[in-house]
Amino acid sequence: MSALRRSLLFSFAEKYLMLLLATLGSMVLARALTPAEIGVYSVAAVLVGMAQVVRDFGVGQYLIQEKELTPDKLRAALGASLLVAWPLAALLVLLAPALAGFYHQPALRAVLQLLALNVALVPCSAVALPLLRRQMRFAAIFSINLTHSLAQLGCSVALALLGFGALSLACGALAGTLAATCASLCCRPAGAPLWPGRRGIAAVLRFGAYSTAGGLVDEAGVAAPELIIGRVIGVAEVGIFGKANGLLGLFNQAVTSAVSPVVFPLYAARARGGLDAKQAYLTTVAYITALAWPFFGFVGVMAEALLDLLYGPQWRAAAPLIRVMCFSSAFYSMFSMARYLLVALGQVKAQAGLDATAVPLRVAALLLAAPFGLYWVAWAVVLGALYRGWLTYRCLARLAGLRCGELLLAVARSAPLAALSCAGAALARHWPALPDGPARLALAGAAALLLWLLGIGLLRHPLAAEFALARRRAWALLVK
Repeated sequence: MSALRRSLLFSFAEKYLMLLLATLGSMVLARALTPAEIGVYSVAAVLVGMAQVVRDFGVGQYLIQEKELTPDKLRAALGASLLVAWPLAALLVLLAPALAGFYHQPALRAVLQLLALNVALVPCSAVALPLLRRQMRFAAIFSINLTHSLAQLGCSVALALLGFGALSLACGALAGTLAATCASLCCRPAGAPLWPGRRGIAAVLRFGAYSTAGGLVDEAGVAAPELIIGRVIGVAEVGIFGKANGLLGLFNQAVTSAVSPVVFPLYAARARGGLDAKQAYLTTVAYITALAWPFFGFVGVMAEALLDLLYGPQWRAAAPLIRVMCFSSAFYSMFSMARYLLVALGQVKAQAGLDATAVPLRVAALLLAAPFGLYWVAWAVVLGALYRGWLTYRCLARLAGLRCGELLLAVARSAPLAALSCAGAALARHWPALPDGPARLALAGAAALLLWLLGIGLLRHPLAAEFALARRRAWALLVK
């Protein structure tokens, strides 16, 4: 098995196990906590999420894309991470009372202060994890992330069942970070520094300034719906919107977040070697859309049944939002890896400019839509995704030589594949002989999966070659 396929295998195994654990935890927590309690934590999480972008300060991307790493550069990277993270954590603690007052939620103060400790702790693994990714040691990353997820899930569920409300989620996040820090020390790669250094720190900070500026603006756009909803509509509505986002986000947890740690080093390695990274990007797009478009179509068709199964009937108000935002999620899946290609090509300034251009329209649309309710907020999200996708394509065309025809050719077989798969789910949903509930959902899932597998072969999708290779390897193992 090639190093790339082995890395993808470990990355997907990690993400699917994490997804299983997260889904089980969500099923328990959605029934143990109220929408308002989850809404309070969601507001805190998006506020701290913006701080996390600044906290990293591009150190991870710097370590992966840097052509030659020296001990001085590694110590400088650790120094830069600490220099930014610790003052930022202190600032969050100080701002927590004012933010709680702004949202009229006293419980938000303690949640924010607990999450601020995460910001202070994360630099402990700020160098080790990127080095492991650069070396494509995904087995070690698997161990670290599994430790994190188990600690976070166990603590969150236990405290939620004991009645700690939103604090249970914050304590769980802190427990996960502590566990991951210990695990990263055990799996520390050779050369990872234990102490920070000053020599070369200016170069890290210069790279991080552009990377962080773009990432912060992008994170602001991601966080804007929850922050605006929480202020204009209410924290309970934040919880409902969060469940819609959470269901759509399952694809990101299952696929995108498993692929990105592998393709970023791959793109960077090709760029460092003077090879064409654009073709690797187009192959990635073909594979991702073959998974994303059928997934989002299925989620849109079976939204109520999925909400009932995962979170309970009290969250059905999220179903109309899911059906609208499926369009934006499916469309933007074509560009979900563009950030990694641009950074790998050394175009971190262009990525920052793209973020700075795309986010203001998204925020403006959300501000205009929020007074009219969650449904219109969902359409504002779609508008923002369409605009950002157009900007991203223009950027890739200019800097990577991407042409519209090449992009359309890459997704040409994914569109009919998605239509075939969704037709199976739609037929099962409207089958008159079955009652609503898990049986109908299971039939819809089976029909969509079978037609998807059939379509892979009939349409000769590029994924068919990967399936054929997997079959040959499995057969070779069986006959040994």
